Amino acid sequence: MRCKVLICVVLLTLIKHVSQSEIQASPNTNATLPCNVTFPLSVKGDKIDKSLIKVSWISNGSDIASFGEAATQIKEGFSWDATDFINGDFSLTVLRAGLNLQGQYECTVSYNSTMLHSSNVTFSILASPTLSIPQQWVVLETESHFTCHADGFYPPPVSFSWTRDGQVIQPPYHIEGEQTPDGYYMAVGNLTFYPSREDQNVTFGCKVSHYGSYQELDFQLNITYLPSVRLAAVLSHSNNIPLTLYCDVESFYPEEVSVSWLQNSTVLPEPPATEVNPDGTYRTRHYYTLSPEQREQGGKVECAVNQPGVVHPVSGSAYLEKLDPQVEAPVLTKSAKASVALMCISLVLVVLLCFGVSWRRRDEKKKSLNVSGIILPPRVIVGQKGRVTISIEGRRVDRVQTAWFLNDTPISDTSLTASEKGPLLPSRGETGYYKLHTLGPLYSSGSGTQQLISSLTFIPQISIHKGAVFKCQVSYMGKDKIVVERVSEKFTILSAPEVSEIQLAETPSDSDVISMTVLASHFHPDVITFRWFCQGSELSPVASQASSSPRPNSEGVFSAFSQCKLPRSELEKGGTKVWVSVHHIALKQPVTRETRGFIKRPCVSEIVGSTSSPEKTLILGCEITDFYPPNVSVTWLKLRGGEQDDREEEVIVGGEMWGPIQTQPRLYRATATLKRRPTNQEKKERGGGIICRVEHCSLHEPIEKHWRNVDVVAPSIPPLISVCWSSEGVGVFSLMLKGGHPKVKLLWAAGGPTLSPLVSNETEEIGDDGQRELKSVCALERSTSLPSQTNKPLERLKNGHAIKTKAAVTDPDTEGIEYIDEKVDEENNNIDRDEETKSEVDEDSVKEREQGPGALHINRINLTKGPRGNERARLRVSVEITHPALKLPVYRTWTEPNEEISSSTLKP
Repeated sequence: MRCKVLICVVLLTLIKHVSQSEIQASPNTNATLPCNVTFPLSVKGDKIDKSLIKVSWISNGSDIASFGEAATQIKEGFSWDATDFINGDFSLTVLRAGLNLQGQYECTVSYNSTMLHSSNVTFSILASPTLSIPQQWVVLETESHFTCHADGFYPPPVSFSWTRDGQVIQPPYHIEGEQTPDGYYMAVGNLTFYPSREDQNVTFGCKVSHYGSYQELDFQLNITYLPSVRLAAVLSHSNNIPLTLYCDVESFYPEEVSVSWLQNSTVLPEPPATEVNPDGTYRTRHYYTLSPEQREQGGKVECAVNQPGVVHPVSGSAYLEKLDPQVEAPVLTKSAKASVALMCISLVLVVLLCFGVSWRRRDEKKKSLNVSGIILPPRVIVGQKGRVTISIEGRRVDRVQTAWFLNDTPISDTSLTASEKGPLLPSRGETGYYKLHTLGPLYSSGSGTQQLISSLTFIPQISIHKGAVFKCQVSYMGKDKIVVERVSEKFTILSAPEVSEIQLAETPSDSDVISMTVLASHFHPDVITFRWFCQGSELSPVASQASSSPRPNSEGVFSAFSQCKLPRSELEKGGTKVWVSVHHIALKQPVTRETRGFIKRPCVSEIVGSTSSPEKTLILGCEITDFYPPNVSVTWLKLRGGEQDDREEEVIVGGEMWGPIQTQPRLYRATATLKRRPTNQEKKERGGGIICRVEHCSLHEPIEKHWRNVDVVAPSIPPLISVCWSSEGVGVFSLMLKGGHPKVKLLWAAGGPTLSPLVSNETEEIGDDGQRELKSVCALERSTSLPSQTNKPLERLKNGHAIKTKAAVTDPDTEGIEYIDEKVDEENNNIDRDEETKSEVDEDSVKEREQGPGALHINRINLTKGPRGNERARLRVSVEITHPALKLPVYRTWTEPNEEISSSTLKP
């Protein structure tokens, strides 16, 4: 019977246990909804009868799974492990989670018809978005739009932001998105901007945030540079022969470009190759030959250039009347014309026959191999490794070998002999750093073909690789014949500029104008841009020698300078901010240099001291050099007692300064001196700290140099704190330190788990051994009362008691603390007062006692009570000792013994 009662009590307690949790899962994954029960000890003692267990899972009013007397049922799409029931695990697994399975699930468990457990689980889908950015071409310095697609996320919303080289260019903004037929959401983020040359090869990013998860998709811009187009004609000497036109297309990018010809807005039927400019753009010349009929037609002729992403093609136009000189030429006879035509036809037939034979032989060699073009690295930077790669596919690539060439010079592996940090200009016979790689053959599944990847790692050097091309020859092992040869495009080598600081100088023709010059060196290619700014507005470089034309040096890299001028009066104020931004294709971000005018920070030496006899005068000196403008201020300060950290400064009058004197054009120096006789008090204190403070318009904060006439000596610190408790519950904690210079700093603190600062009293004397003795005393009263109680020292005085502080400070080790009854004092002094006056306290006298030299402040510490309310935390009292000779503060701590806590808790 007793056992049954115990079981009932435990079961009734478990009926009240209702837990809730939230489970999130990704789409098409399995998720476990927890339901765990701890069987009572009385049930565990006996063998658990599985037939007495009853479990049910319900969601949105419908049964999901059940286990009990009748049978076991579970809905399709869910599973559980019934063997874990005897261990109290009734968890339900959701298979291939989807949006239709979201909701609240309730699990109830009973044993022997008595409910043991009931819990609610909220199940939801959390699907992260899939990011994509459609590739497109943008036109230089033209409004462009980018879209970032976030698909398949749930629930909404998502947050979009855009970055450029890791820097946010468009802050996050939320989009709810649109729901798709499958129940998930999609959203589109937009970015509108004007691409510049500095954006070429820069990494942009679309960053999407969704319920604490972040995804970022990086991409680079495909920037189209619009060309300049010029149309001209090849001179001819007759109106009856074809007229050849050509079209010069300059400074465009990328290389892919198509040219179409129009006559009177009608497209003419087709012709071809491009060349690379030094700055990485391309140029080409296209020809078109007009028939005599077209030439006779005359009118306006156009050369239109189409590029990726360009809606309106750039075109050049001219009228045939200006292009065609219409010069008459001798007329051939009919027989001569026939002879010329026959010769032309014969020549064409011979060329076609030779070309057909050559092409047929070449096709027979290539038919078994598929060789890609040479893939170049996206950015070829001087001194940084780059890799060129070619892919070969076929059925017998295991018998294929490759040979690499730089132009027509064979390349061998020099990675073991050449330095990875070689000079830009190699010595005679040096070919640079190369490492050859071969990967494969790799087998393709199902097709029976193999793939071989041949690559070459190299370190670009301008003197070796500028204007060069890589060649790769493919042949079969053991055979000399070349099956395929691939030639790379010409690539541009990049070298970032080294930018100097802004140099300022007088303009020779006008001393009231200051020239600011910045030099950029060691860059490649030679296209570079300087932009000057002054206090937020852009400046235009001066017309005369604004920027020199970039010139190559012996290493093949370029240098250039840019100059800007401003009035001297603006710059000499020291507050005019001028900066220059240097842009180059090899820089991911522009390089910036700035100046606040024609000013230079002073250099201040350490203080040098000497003593002149017989006057015993102390002479201190400080050198101030290389500053501009010449206005400089010097102040001498004395640190009282040599305590640098307290900043108790006293201005010393009588300092002198020699100078400023000009040492170089626009550079000055000065010498600050101080002569003084130390006072008797200063001699007794063994000197003190002296500061030389220098102020100048180029300094945001003054420069200070310190001088000391004494050594820093650490004090002697006792190992323990002295403690004395009175019968009134007031504790006096004391510590005596000997020696040390300068004066030591102490901070008392007390409390339980956390400490609060305390007020202490320090007295200083000279001991019998001649050393400084510093005594620090701190009094406190512990309490577990509410912190709203008022100041204890005032209450104690009102109750007629005051602490005798003189003995506490001078001799803290005396037995107890002696208290003085003020009423007895009054009788001894024969002061007659009425009963009402005796019961009051003169507040003015209270203040005098508190503020007097012998007053000792009683700190009050409110200790928190324990969880049961009948105990409190242990009292801790600690003192922190800091001194310049100590690398780290020293701590001394007293902790209240456990017996004192237990005895104090027994008091009523």
